[in-house]
Amino acid sequence: MAWNEPGGGGNQHDPWSGGGRRGGGSGGGGNGGGNQPPDLDEALKKFQDKLNGMLGGRGGKKKGGSGGKGGGGKPRNAFTLPGLLIVVALAIWAASGFYLVDQSERGVVLRFGKFQEVVTPGLQWNPPLIDDVRMVNVTRVRSLTQTQSMLTRDENIVEVEISAQYQVADPRDFMLNVRNPQLSIENALDSALRHVVGGTDMIDILTSGREILGSSVASRLQTYQDNYGTGIRLQTINIESTSAPDQVIDAFDDVIRAREDRQRTINQGMAYANAIIPEAQGQAQRIVEQGQGYRESVVAEARGQANRFTALLDQYEDTPSIMRERLYLDAISEVFGNTSKVMVDVADDAPLMYLPLDKMGQGGTGAAQQQGEQGELDPRVLERLRGSQGGASSSSTSTSNSSNTGGIRREGR
Repeated sequence: MAWNEPGGGGNQHDPWSGGGRRGGGSGGGGNGGGNQPPDLDEALKKFQDKLNGMLGGRGGKKKGGSGGKGGGGKPRNAFTLPGLLIVVALAIWAASGFYLVDQSERGVVLRFGKFQEVVTPGLQWNPPLIDDVRMVNVTRVRSLTQTQSMLTRDENIVEVEISAQYQVADPRDFMLNVRNPQLSIENALDSALRHVVGGTDMIDILTSGREILGSSVASRLQTYQDNYGTGIRLQTINIESTSAPDQVIDAFDDVIRAREDRQRTINQGMAYANAIIPEAQGQAQRIVEQGQGYRESVVAEARGQANRFTALLDQYEDTPSIMRERLYLDAISEVFGNTSKVMVDVADDAPLMYLPLDKMGQGGTGAAQQQGEQGELDPRVLERLRGSQGGASSSSTSTSNSSNTGGIRREGR
């Protein structure tokens, strides 16, 4: 039967009513005390009494009124509930101090704003509201990119796009020494890039000097970070692109093409020089060796002539007349040995005649007739010429002029 059924017996099942719960109340009835639920107020009072006993306080039940509830009791402690709240608050405060540090992170602990320590990965505990733990990721690679227009050493403007990758090497310096590490490294990168570009020619930046530019900027930027104490370690510096301003890009492209043509022409000239120079050096060496050979031959010939003259001098000193005549004949033979004309002196009072031996060698009769047309020869000369036939005649003309038939002499005697 429901507790709110009409009739007299339904009121005893009301869970919020006081009837039938305390054993002796009026209207409770004798059959309703065994199956009713316990009173919530009674349970709370029992728990409070136990807690007061644990905390050293005293408590008891107050005397009841007409409902039959009563009895003597001890007075309750006024500090029981605040103490309970303090214990609960302390438990919550202690539990909130536990935290987990990830493997890729480091924790920077600040105690009342002052650096205390750097905690490693794992489960850690620090007193809340006293210590402030700031997590820093030390494995993530951060990056930034800048595009700047700047002046080169040769007073040209160039646009450079550069990117940098870096990691946190020291969490304490990264967190405490610099207020904004990202802005600091951006400003330092801009300063290092302008310093290096300002000391480099534009053609080097646009062509072959990009690698040197990147390494120089990386070295200078790392030096800046170490001096600032940012706790940043650079990984790489990449020069993404270098170009002239858009207004003059066409002109600079023409300049670059002209420089490439110039370099290609230089390479062709060097190749030609490498092919010609060894040949010329070989020819020069051959000429030098020929000159040395000629010098040696001339020196040897001169020494031979000197030795010959020395030998002739010795003979001349012994027999001067004979050596004088011999030297004279050798000189005349050497002088007139290459000429084809012979001078003939037939008598002391006869005119001086000459014979063309080259013509006479072609035919004795024809030569004699041709000579006869030029002048009348002595019959003895003609007879002698016919008998000797050229070669014999030439040998007879070189003999002594002491013959009775007349002598033959060469021009210049």
